[in-house]
Amino acid sequence: MEYDYVVIGSGFGGSVSACRLAEKGYSVAVVEMGKRWTAKDFPKTTWNLRRWIWRPGLKLFGFYDMRPFRHVVILCGNAVGGGSITYANTMLVPPASVWREGSWRGLANWEAEMPAHYATARRMLGVTENRILGDADHMLKKMADAQGVGDTFYKTDVAVYFGADGEPPGTERPDPYFGGEGPARSSCIGCGGCMVGCRFNAKNTLDKNYLYFAEKRGATVMAETRVVDVRPLGAGDGADGYEITTERSTAWLFKQRKTFTARHVVFSASSLGTMDLLMRLKRKGSLSAISDRLGRDVRTNSESLIGVRFPGKQFDMSKGIAIGSGIHIDRFTHIEATRYSRGSDVLGLIATLMVSGKGWRRIFAWMWNGMRHPIKFLRAGWPVGFARQTLIFLVMQTIDATLTFQLRRRWWWPFKRLLTSAGQRIPTNIPAANVFAERAASAFGGIPITSTSEILFDLPMTAHCIGGCVMGVDAEHGVIDAQHRVFGYQGLYVIDGAAVGANLGVNPSLTITALAERAMTFIPPKGA
Repeated sequence: MEYDYVVIGSGFGGSVSACRLAEKGYSVAVVEMGKRWTAKDFPKTTWNLRRWIWRPGLKLFGFYDMRPFRHVVILCGNAVGGGSITYANTMLVPPASVWREGSWRGLANWEAEMPAHYATARRMLGVTENRILGDADHMLKKMADAQGVGDTFYKTDVAVYFGADGEPPGTERPDPYFGGEGPARSSCIGCGGCMVGCRFNAKNTLDKNYLYFAEKRGATVMAETRVVDVRPLGAGDGADGYEITTERSTAWLFKQRKTFTARHVVFSASSLGTMDLLMRLKRKGSLSAISDRLGRDVRTNSESLIGVRFPGKQFDMSKGIAIGSGIHIDRFTHIEATRYSRGSDVLGLIATLMVSGKGWRRIFAWMWNGMRHPIKFLRAGWPVGFARQTLIFLVMQTIDATLTFQLRRRWWWPFKRLLTSAGQRIPTNIPAANVFAERAASAFGGIPITSTSEILFDLPMTAHCIGGCVMGVDAEHGVIDAQHRVFGYQGLYVIDGAAVGANLGVNPSLTITALAERAMTFIPPKGA
């Protein structure tokens, strides 16, 4: 075998797996579809679409992807380091009740096991409490106070280097986390550009910890490379290893197809990527024994993206870190103050005035409000100044709702099967959060906003797609077991957000990292 392990994807699950497997003495290759980025390569604002958006078919080679489905619009990342390149650094532990719910309930003593793995993940990712509160955070606190929930306000735990006490922002230091073995870092300047790629070397992305040490210990990272086939050798159950076929993800014509072999394969291509690839491999017969539960129990964290815009005001909502604070408006729902850097106004193109209701009635109410208040309507969706003027609310709930995904031909693209959502619709919006935004806007002179996809197409937006290859007691109830092993095959694993078996209600990055740390404890050192 050319490798002991091939890891498909370099996000939180893939980077943890690569690091720990290389530590244990295995030869490891990491196959990543996206590009490798450094601080100097990131765009200054989101208007630089070629460096921000990932659409290789249109020659856009960024790291941010927005994928519309019938039931939801999903935001995700593609890069060496996975979603850590564009995520908002937020590292929260979900309520203990999540381990008693969903498909993984009863499969392990989760509440006893997970705290130690969360602690390891926090140490490796450099998690600390946010030290920089900007206008958006102060405004969220005022809004919470005005509606009687100010006592729930908290500063987020984030994976950011803030520097030593009394040190000016932007100060460069030798590795502050790993006793000098890691890369040098610079302290955060509070520009709000975390989700546009940190240009100041303060964000603790995976290429500065887990993936950094994986490469240092001998792992090979293949950037701009897409896996198109994984086929068992010999008996067909994976006991004899696997043949992996790849091609160039950023090429139109000359795909540079390559084939190599590995004893084990870890799927860590994100929830969407892992589902899509495994479905194609199951359909073409390469991995035909995968459970029919594949694509089921997909969750969105019951999430909604709304906000309040303050046109013409003196606030600068772009200053701080991407998500600096949060509140709880009830026991099921919490809201985080979210921002983009000044000038990163592209998302303003899909913002519009918030109105209540559902379906056609909501569209008519939206149009009527536009005619009654044309200036307010135009200000809500005017892109210029969006990042500076807008307090974005990332709303999440612990209330459960699931989707099913499958491969289907669509009438508008019959040439190839595409990943599509199916089943009953999930809630389009969170009424309690909408009421909070409307009251806050009224009290502080703002305009409540939401996305045009939610108003016109009944489509919510989420940055936290999880599930699709969930754990189960057997192949009738899940795709993998409690040790992340794929049912029906030997040496095949799913270790990423696709394995999450319940609705977390908080940003999932820390939980995915902790689950990956736990999964690696079941793999012995090489030669043991």
